[in-house]
Amino acid sequence: MDLFPLFLKLHGRRVLVVGAGPVAASKLASLLATGATVTVVAPEVCAAIRDAGVPVERREFTESDLDAVWYVVAAATPEVNARVAQAAESRRIFVNAVDDPPNASAYLGGVVRRDGVTIAISTSGEAPALAGLLREGIDALLPEDLDRWTAAARDARRDWKARGVPMTERRPLLLQALNALYERTESPA
Repeated sequence: MDLFPLFLKLHGRRVLVVGAGPVAASKLASLLATGATVTVVAPEVCAAIRDAGVPVERREFTESDLDAVWYVVAAATPEVNARVAQAAESRRIFVNAVDDPPNASAYLGGVVRRDGVTIAISTSGEAPALAGLLREGIDALLPEDLDRWTAAARDARRDWKARGVPMTERRPLLLQALNALYERTESPA
């Protein structure tokens, strides 16, 4: 099954995390970085989640926890994750069931975030360690001055839109602009 790659705007949107152990804690920082409004539901809570400053409901998951939720991270037992997945499916809410592909409708992959660029790698939940290795390899290949690439691309796009440059012509122009970054910095021998 092919997956549809997607980046979500979660800022200001309700996200539910079911489970409050170390695995759930590892997902929390990236969710909070998006500006999502996160609530955690779990009977037992690890210190990292307790100290994160998010609302925590110390109890078992109930279907009403999904009211007004946009996205769910299920980081509990497979049995609890299955209950979450079933309830979310009937409400058309995507679920990332951590290391539990049968109960997931959304998969997180290896992610590289640097200088305004986000690259995500997925193995459809089948080989998360491979996604992590690929992430590290891709990160090592990215230029040290990626921030310059991002700025050049942003400036070029603004110019192209103002001049009505068709999308089909933009990639070669961007390549020229990126090459020009290095032509300007090279000194004559």
